[in-house]
Amino acid sequence: MATVAMVLGLSLFLGWASLGAEAEPRPPNIVLLLMDDMGWGDLGVFGEPSKETPHLDQMAAEGMLFPNFYTANPLCSPSRAALLTGRLPIRNGFYTTNAHARNAYTPQEIVGGIPDSEFLLPELLKKAGYVNKIVGKWHLGHRPQFHPLKHGFDEWFGAPNCHFGPYDNKARPNIPVYRNWEMVGRFFEDFPINLKTGEANLTQIYLQEAVDFIKQQAHQQPFFLYWAVDATHAPVYASKSFLGTSQRGRYGDAVREIDDCVGKILKLLQDLGIQENTFVFFTSDNGAALISAPIQGGSNGPFLCGKQTTFEGGMREPAIAWWPGHIPAGRGIDFCPGQNISGVTTHSQEEHTKLPLLFHLGRDPGEKYPISFSSLEYQNVLLKIFPIVEEHKKTMIPAEPQLNVCNLAVMNWAPPGCEKLGRCLASPESKPEKCFWPH
Repeated sequence: MATVAMVLGLSLFLGWASLGAEAEPRPPNIVLLLMDDMGWGDLGVFGEPSKETPHLDQMAAEGMLFPNFYTANPLCSPSRAALLTGRLPIRNGFYTTNAHARNAYTPQEIVGGIPDSEFLLPELLKKAGYVNKIVGKWHLGHRPQFHPLKHGFDEWFGAPNCHFGPYDNKARPNIPVYRNWEMVGRFFEDFPINLKTGEANLTQIYLQEAVDFIKQQAHQQPFFLYWAVDATHAPVYASKSFLGTSQRGRYGDAVREIDDCVGKILKLLQDLGIQENTFVFFTSDNGAALISAPIQGGSNGPFLCGKQTTFEGGMREPAIAWWPGHIPAGRGIDFCPGQNISGVTTHSQEEHTKLPLLFHLGRDPGEKYPISFSSLEYQNVLLKIFPIVEEHKKTMIPAEPQLNVCNLAVMNWAPPGCEKLGRCLASPESKPEKCFWPH
């Protein structure tokens, strides 16, 4: 997903170039729709049999579908850091050295976050005259120095962490919801999520935030809207009008609601007459979380495994680009539950540095049949791969790892704005320690 920044940059360049010799053309608006734990197989256009994503399918028909689009990491925080910096997690600091080959992210006890040394997409766009808003999940650090408004965004409505909970506000605080610099409440308290029924109105709130921002900026400065909704991340939720409407259960309800919201956003752009000056990109942070399936997890289609793994199911994501008048229509069209492949989906770490597992995705898209180590095909491929790996290592300068240290004292006890609400909580004694990453 680090390539998204390059995709955006190339698209903007081509868009401006196509405007010809017009004097000082207005740069295109950008709407980045980032899903949470949505799998490659969750869209009708990718073969999901219930065909419950008509608006996204139409978006693909009117734009460009990317069937081979990859994230930079199979877990939320590192992939989002890569998305917004255009740099791999090893370069931007979103990794851990606490244990070999472990996935790490930003729970509320994490000490680290996005370093000031990283330049995020909204920071670059701001220099070009854009107004930038994030709606939804940030997940690049919740402490004040990591606040999105300190990293290029002008507005924010959403949360710094996942919507886990509810907590008792004693051992752990409930996650705050922010408007710009200050919290305006907390999940489960001011923004209810019914874990039993799955009912929550958050997606509709996030939709309204997007609609209001687009209307406000439509004929003003160029804008960047980063719409990072999280309804498809466990605990999965949907609003009352969508609950029970999907053949796929609660997860499908969440997908249907998101699809409906995407349709409304695209229609709004058309109604405002700015669709030909707005680049829209839809994708997901990582593959579907099979550990939450089937009720709270999605589908990765024919691909092996999902979130937390570097198999295709964890790394290959749904992706659609839409820009009428610029992108021609119809272009480009447990560890691993239920998918135990002998010698591949091992539940203990195995060393594959010298003899990596290789698959031929043309013959074997489900990664069920590793190419034999002794085959001529395997040896020939290694001769091509290893020089590229070595060249990559020569230019690699790892950033300081941000996901090594945890401390219960840095959790969301007293976010900015809690004083006005009378909702500040007492924090425990500071005890920094190594984060434990089991996945």
